[in-house]
Amino acid sequence: MNLILFDDPARRTALLPLTFTRPVADLRVGIRTIAEKWADWLKTNPQFLTETYLQPKFPLAPLTDSLYVNGAVCPSVEVVERVLALQSGEGLFWGDSLLACRPAQALNYGFSANGFQRQQLEKEPTMLRGLTDIFKQNGAQIAADFEQITSGRTSQPLIDRFTAVYNESQIFIEPGADIKAASLNATKGPIYIGRNAQVMEGALIQGPFALGEGSIVHLGGKMRPNTTVGPFCKVGGEIGTSVIWGYSNKGHEGFMGNSVIGAWCNWGADTNNSNLKNDLTTVKLHHYGTRQPEDTGEIFVGLIMGDFSKAGINTMFNTGTVCGVSVNVFGSGFQPKHLPSFSWGGAENLDTYRLEKAIKVARDTVGRRGVVFDETDEAIFQEIFRRTHGE
Repeated sequence: MNLILFDDPARRTALLPLTFTRPVADLRVGIRTIAEKWADWLKTNPQFLTETYLQPKFPLAPLTDSLYVNGAVCPSVEVVERVLALQSGEGLFWGDSLLACRPAQALNYGFSANGFQRQQLEKEPTMLRGLTDIFKQNGAQIAADFEQITSGRTSQPLIDRFTAVYNESQIFIEPGADIKAASLNATKGPIYIGRNAQVMEGALIQGPFALGEGSIVHLGGKMRPNTTVGPFCKVGGEIGTSVIWGYSNKGHEGFMGNSVIGAWCNWGADTNNSNLKNDLTTVKLHHYGTRQPEDTGEIFVGLIMGDFSKAGINTMFNTGTVCGVSVNVFGSGFQPKHLPSFSWGGAENLDTYRLEKAIKVARDTVGRRGVVFDETDEAIFQEIFRRTHGE
């Protein structure tokens, strides 16, 4: 079956700046991205229907008989069963939201949900409607992914006699992982340690927690519940209820809470974010659709950071800060609550990051990890810069 994960334009806008550089289904919540979840459930490699400027990086060659699934929807037993039962011309809805459809012909980005014979899902699915949903739903999705990934498999044994383990049946260790003199507490949720990952001495981990392939928890790192660290990351200090994409680093002391950090990001030593206002009122976040702060209805909200952004040492992020793509932020005091993509500086002086310099830094950053930043990636940077600065 040809599976196509499509972007709902309104949902995509609500999930900026994270979706500046990827389709919605490439967002990580739980252990895996939404696309990786669907690939496992349906045993097929999905394609993506997204904005034109992203399509070269996420190519699409739709066949006539294709199953289209909303990229913001996480699979479950009920959702998968109803999606697979769709016939030609039918669409599966939750309220007015189109979850999946089986059209008679290939669709274009931004297609209308009208015209499908409506099938209604009885139970609300797990679905990303806005930025805070990523960390709010992360603990439950770690548990769901844990069950799917580990079913029928055996964890590698934990051989270090100095590591304390609680509720061992809910701890899964992939081959090559190295754990020494740590504490793994899975009494309130599962703990997943990815292939070739490393947990150093003195690390304290509480589930639900996921550590991606090749990632490292540094000495004495405090990993609180509902936290995901993607592949090839380095983390330390204190992290809770947060999702970090692949190839990003927060290797030093400092607090990260109720936050989502994109790929190829870096936090300097002693960088912190606030996740709770002193007056305990709900937090507003910058919305790229309305171009103004919008009330999330949530009390705990930290930092949203787009890909390739970096924070200098001792940076302070206020409650409900949104940082775009390729931002180099530094300086004393709390930073602005919205740092547009390709910004340079901080509260005292915020300038525009020169595009050619940003591209060079991005190319050098990924090159250090043996990854190529090619002409397709450069074109994406150019489009994000144009949309942000109008040049």
